[in-house]
Amino acid sequence: MPSSVPAKPPSTPRRTPAPAPNGRRAQDRDILRLAIPAFFALVAEPLFVLVDSAIVGRLGTPQLAGLGVAGAMLTTLVNLCVFLAYATTAAVARLLGAGDVRAAIRQGMDGVWLAALLGVLLLGVGVLGAPWIVAAFGASDTAAPHAQTYLRIGSLGIPAMLIVLAATGILRGLQDTRTPLVVAVLGFGANLVLNVVFVYGLHWGIAGSAWGTVIAQNAMAFAYLATVVRGARRQGASLRPDLPGIRASASAGAPLFVRTVSLRAILIAATVAATHMGDTSIATHQVAWQIWTFLAFAMDALAIAAQAIVGRALGAGDAAGARTATRRMLVWGVWTGVLFAVVVIAARPLYIPLFTSDSAVRHLLAGTLIAVAVLQPLAGAVFVLDGVLIGAGDGRYLALTMPIVLAGFCAVLGTVLALGGGLIALWWWAIGTFMLIRVVLLGLRAYGDAWLVTGGRRRS
Repeated sequence: MPSSVPAKPPSTPRRTPAPAPNGRRAQDRDILRLAIPAFFALVAEPLFVLVDSAIVGRLGTPQLAGLGVAGAMLTTLVNLCVFLAYATTAAVARLLGAGDVRAAIRQGMDGVWLAALLGVLLLGVGVLGAPWIVAAFGASDTAAPHAQTYLRIGSLGIPAMLIVLAATGILRGLQDTRTPLVVAVLGFGANLVLNVVFVYGLHWGIAGSAWGTVIAQNAMAFAYLATVVRGARRQGASLRPDLPGIRASASAGAPLFVRTVSLRAILIAATVAATHMGDTSIATHQVAWQIWTFLAFAMDALAIAAQAIVGRALGAGDAAGARTATRRMLVWGVWTGVLFAVVVIAARPLYIPLFTSDSAVRHLLAGTLIAVAVLQPLAGAVFVLDGVLIGAGDGRYLALTMPIVLAGFCAVLGTVLALGGGLIALWWWAIGTFMLIRVVLLGLRAYGDAWLVTGGRRRS
């Protein structure tokens, strides 16, 4: 590993002067330069599952319910390793700010090797454990076979998706969000074409949808690797696996892993609760959650900009710049959430029929989406603040607070179920509480100074 860059202690006063108009416009340009390409790249990722949902939904409600179970599990297995992107983005951005590009890429390559190792392990979990995983979700007898089929085939794409996460983290840390945009758009296009051909042209059913997605995911991983390898060679960075470096990447990502486990536990708990409400509820929840995920990935573009900008600023020793950028991105996050809320409610008659012809699912989905919309401004603030603290390398705080969020969510979810509440109550009360607790805990941390640690490598 390259020699470390000495870290500087935080020394920024809590309140900094508001940026001048020209400075604010410069901040906006910097945010948009990173966020706009990231936005289109990120919305392409949940579109993979949305396309699967739209295509599989036409096969029938049992198939859509099966996809709901399998999709939740595959997303969980991959997103448990999202630290491969987040921790890498923050670390690479810090080293870039400190002026050591070669060390930045070398550290990113350690994350790629870690991704490959974890991918093989999780592939085995998905393929071999499919029957037990589906049974644990409580899928009905009609939905379970479809869920097992999709989970077994879909697991073959896990190593590719983890490599995509790590390589994306490298590029984001280097302030490049355009390359991920190109790869994501091409991958989405391939996924759409392959799904239509396999499901409707070859009549492979839900298996065809899974195979189309797996092929597209592996093609994306190849494209990312080709880009990162070229960059590493230009900088003279080694491509060989380095065991100490891989262990360091795993250690740096451990707090974010704890954070992600809590988040995925919330998703699983909500999915299990919806599953036990019946096929109509789980089919509705599948679509509602994918729309929520689509919007979340879109707003995560600002979180990615926050990771890259805050990491770069702190690496360069500019704690004041990190704080003022945070304030500006928070404004962007809230207003983006307001815009999404209006669109979700107003456009319901246009997009709900795309997902299902079942009148019961359509009716329940229309009511559930009102809760999804109302929560969007809150979600905008949460995503930005989360990205700021990740970019600052403040994973320990996130790891310590997420179990509190999980406990609060489970308490409210248990109350909803005990009172006989349905899917709409689950969204209003349980998921609403989950978002409210998060914004309070993240806001309190961002207001303080403890996260403002400067230097090429964070030591605390």
